[in-house]
Amino acid sequence: MAPDAKRAVVLLSGGLDSATALAIAKREGYAPYALSFSYGQRHAWELEAAKRVAAAIGAVEHRIAAIDLRVFGGSALTAEIDVPKGRATDEMSHGIPVTYVPARNTIFLSFALAWAEVLGASDIFIGVNALDYSGYPDCRPEFIAAYETMANLATKAGVGGRQPLKIHTPLIAMTKAQIIAKGIELGVDYRLTSSCYDPGPGGEPCGQCDSCLLRAKGFRENGIEDPILSR
Repeated sequence: MAPDAKRAVVLLSGGLDSATALAIAKREGYAPYALSFSYGQRHAWELEAAKRVAAAIGAVEHRIAAIDLRVFGGSALTAEIDVPKGRATDEMSHGIPVTYVPARNTIFLSFALAWAEVLGASDIFIGVNALDYSGYPDCRPEFIAAYETMANLATKAGVGGRQPLKIHTPLIAMTKAQIIAKGIELGVDYRLTSSCYDPGPGGEPCGQCDSCLLRAKGFRENGIEDPILSR
């Protein structure tokens, strides 16, 4: 990494998409500062994956912000609601599933915005995807564009014009298979990642939640086995 590399905050869940986004930020010459969240999620094992991914890809720093979205619930990831299992791909593409966490990306981006302003960074990377994304409204291009506009109105740096914020969404128009292919090209070790919404006590993927099924489909379409299965 060049000593004068521009700083960027990269939202890092520990999953496949965010790991690829971190690798892309690094390849594009940014000095990446990874930001994860302990938000009371059912799949908190992903934070162990995030630590591994941040170290392997070479984040300058990795912070985990603690917030508790269980105070609101409303999601299978933050409340006692069953995670859907065994859904067909066409089912996933209709409606908003119960694994949607209300306002999650809005909240996460707000934290990223705050850290970016402190770091003097003008760039935030988020691994949202508008194709294989299970119907989440806060993964759409319209949401990102609106948030970027708001961010540049809401910060001292943006209003002053010295630090206009750009939200990068390098995966937004890619299928899961394309994301995996890109990550492999960049040397991402997907064995380190965790995508499951309902993992076992040791992080073992359930293999049947929407996230597991979309991940499996992506590897299958690349003609390779998901390396997490042989971990």
